[in-house]
Amino acid sequence: MKRQYYIGTTVVVTLLILAIDQLTKYLIAAKMTIGDSYSVIPHFLNITSHRNNGAAWGILSGKMGFFVIITLIILAILVIFYIKEAKGNLFMQIALSLLFAGAIGNFIDRLFHGEVVDFIDTNIFGYDFPIFNVADSSLTVGVILIIIALLKDMNNKEE
Repeated sequence: MKRQYYIGTTVVVTLLILAIDQLTKYLIAAKMTIGDSYSVIPHFLNITSHRNNGAAWGILSGKMGFFVIITLIILAILVIFYIKEAKGNLFMQIALSLLFAGAIGNFIDRLFHGEVVDFIDTNIFGYDFPIFNVADSSLTVGVILIIIALLKDMNNKEE
C-alpha cells in the first residue's frame, strides 16, 4: 500500500533546513559586524554580514506587520496545499518542506529581531546578486521543485 503522507520526512527536512538557517544566521550575527566581508571564492562567493528589514532586494523595507500577516497566510496556504495536493507525492512533500523551512526561518528573524540576517554574497557572470541566506535558498529551491512536480503531474495527466 502506497503511503499518503511522508510526515517524518517532511518534519526532518523542515527542521534540518531550519536549524542550518538559524545556526548560520546566529554565527554571522555573533561573529561579524554588519558590512564585514570574507572572500570564499574570489570574484564569485563572499560571506558578507548584511541585514534586511524588507523582502527580497529590500522591497517594502520596514513593513513588519505586513510581513507577519503575509507569512502566516502563506504558511496556511502551504499546509492546505500539502494536505490536498501532496498526497502520495514524496517529491512534492519535500518541495513543500523546503518552502515551510524558508518561510519559517525568515519569519523567526523578522519576529524576534525585526530584520533578516543575510550573508551569502555572489557575483555571477559579473552580476552582483543581492545578498541572501539559507532560508532564501530553501524557498527558491522549493519553488523550483514545485514547478517541476506540477509540470510532471501535467504530463502524466495528458498521457
